[in-house]
Amino acid sequence: MLKIALVQQSAWDLPVDSMPLAAGYLKAVLDADPDIGPEVDVRIHNMRGGWPVNEMTRAIFSEEVPDVLAFSVVGWNYRNFSLLAEVHKQLKPDGLTVFGGNHVSHQAQKVFRECPDVDIVVNGEGELTFRELVAAVLADRRAPAFAAVPGLSYRTSGQDFSTTPERARIDDLDIIPSPFLTGAIPLLDEKGNFPYEFALMETNRGCPYRCSFCYWGGATGQRVRSFSRDRLAAELDLFGYHQVPTVFLCDANFGMLEADEEFTEDLLKIHEKYGFPTSLEANWAKNKSQRFHRIVRTLKQNGFKSSFTLALQTLSDEALTDMRRRNMKLNQWQDLAEWLAAEGMESFVELIWGAPGETVESFLDGYDRIAEKVPRIAVYPLLLLPNTDYSEKRELHGFVTVRGESDDFEYVLASRSASLAENFAMQRFMFLARILGENQYFKRLWHPARLLAGMTQSQVIHSLLEWIDASEHPSVVAFREAFPVLAESPAVATGHRMLHSDPELDAEVERWWNERVVSRFPAAWVEFGPHLYRFERLSRPVYQPPGASMPEGWRLDANGDAYVSQDLTAFPFDVIAAYEQLAAGVLTPPEPNPTSYEFRSRRGFYLHLDNHETGAHYFATATPLAPETPAPAAPKPLDLVPEGHVRRSGVSTASR
Repeated sequence: MLKIALVQQSAWDLPVDSMPLAAGYLKAVLDADPDIGPEVDVRIHNMRGGWPVNEMTRAIFSEEVPDVLAFSVVGWNYRNFSLLAEVHKQLKPDGLTVFGGNHVSHQAQKVFRECPDVDIVVNGEGELTFRELVAAVLADRRAPAFAAVPGLSYRTSGQDFSTTPERARIDDLDIIPSPFLTGAIPLLDEKGNFPYEFALMETNRGCPYRCSFCYWGGATGQRVRSFSRDRLAAELDLFGYHQVPTVFLCDANFGMLEADEEFTEDLLKIHEKYGFPTSLEANWAKNKSQRFHRIVRTLKQNGFKSSFTLALQTLSDEALTDMRRRNMKLNQWQDLAEWLAAEGMESFVELIWGAPGETVESFLDGYDRIAEKVPRIAVYPLLLLPNTDYSEKRELHGFVTVRGESDDFEYVLASRSASLAENFAMQRFMFLARILGENQYFKRLWHPARLLAGMTQSQVIHSLLEWIDASEHPSVVAFREAFPVLAESPAVATGHRMLHSDPELDAEVERWWNERVVSRFPAAWVEFGPHLYRFERLSRPVYQPPGASMPEGWRLDANGDAYVSQDLTAFPFDVIAAYEQLAAGVLTPPEPNPTSYEFRSRRGFYLHLDNHETGAHYFATATPLAPETPAPAAPKPLDLVPEGHVRRSGVSTASR
């Protein structure tokens, strides 16, 4: 029996597992092959992002040492996996170590130079190549005929290697067995709960674009190929049966194809049948057609939660040209943002800082123009990824880069249009902008700051930066010291948790708001400003780490599934009505109107704080109550379940 270990590691240190989709495909392919399946023992090792190498070493090797150790490699785990390959070679010198994934595809020269214990690099789609690779090992374990396997590079001696002919893309994706329907990826843990952050699905592969910063079109192919509708519907049915709350589509452009409407129809049928899934996240089509509009409206009408991405990346014409990207015109994205708002659908904009042709001034100008319509902006630092146009033309663009300390990404420090000093300053801006805007720590504060205090969104962020730099409060000092040199996602998640977990830090932010922003409001609005921040705080998701006591001011509902404000929360204004008027551009000051609200927030935010898309589903709703409404009775003691787990009753679903 050939022992095979498939290893994945997620990007961030989440308190919940990420679904090992790539490893699941490989296991499903091997298990389904009538000649290979009976001869192999395939195990998936799914590692969390924060696990150190020694912990992963124990997880992989403590019970047995695999004959074949295969890694799904991305920039964030490249170095860790190289170290694990070294351990493997010490334990089993004749074992085989395989690297695959977009980050190493067609990068054999670099991999074999930097990772002396890696034997094979898979180029392109890996399922069929890996199956043939394993078949070659089974046929002759001492001297496998790798030269006969298309789509790989294999070490011959030292740093010397040989590369076989490129493998054609898989036309019929259904020949890859489903990792869900075959059970290659289990959907329940030992307690009967769905154990992942969300369910990952592919409905198709490929991308028709070849943006300079992205390897999607180059690595997965420009021609789009789809899985069959019947297969996808069967997978959705399984997700619904097991009460999977969120499906995240790995497609490059969901909403572009007719098949995407069919998928939406099937998703809604499954939801009607089981009550699950309840939310859909996706990489939405770059060009928003009428098909996209129909899908969005249909999801909204059926109560689905989703965040819709406007992947603008920049508003700079020069930067767009170098990106090789045909972007939406200004009036088009504005119209789309207004349409989404009118439909009651949340949207956010993606921007990239550091593109050649972009200056600090042009970026902040575009950022503020966008923020007037869509305050939720995700700003990502430019990375030079392998197999991209930017990476191949680095000298033309004057890139200065640095490799991450614990990853293999190249972070852009300067280009022909932005200096090193400017970039370091923008990294601090991005760090705070990602927490406040992308993750929506500020959700209702942007429009009042712009309309009443005359501050653009970037000016608000810079004002808070100045406040943080000048503060001597211990909580603020600790937060300031958490600012990274590079605005990487793990650092952003750390800063975000600090704000949610330290009431004194939030109180200092509130003090900044009142002293630096509300003080600039017209006199008739000044009294309203502090109450808006208090409303903002109560509207945020409730943060409760496992084992922590109930957050102050909150109780659990009768089912233990949601947080509810402990007592009616009174305000001297109808904050919701006043804010909605203001957001619509009506500057008439609110009249006193004592209003009490009941706030309600889903449980589980602690597990999803690091992901701004799924985290957005946990914001509290505020329900205005009549003045005579009595305060809620004290709740009965509850048999609490750990946050993020689903209470199930009736028959067990473990046998499904």
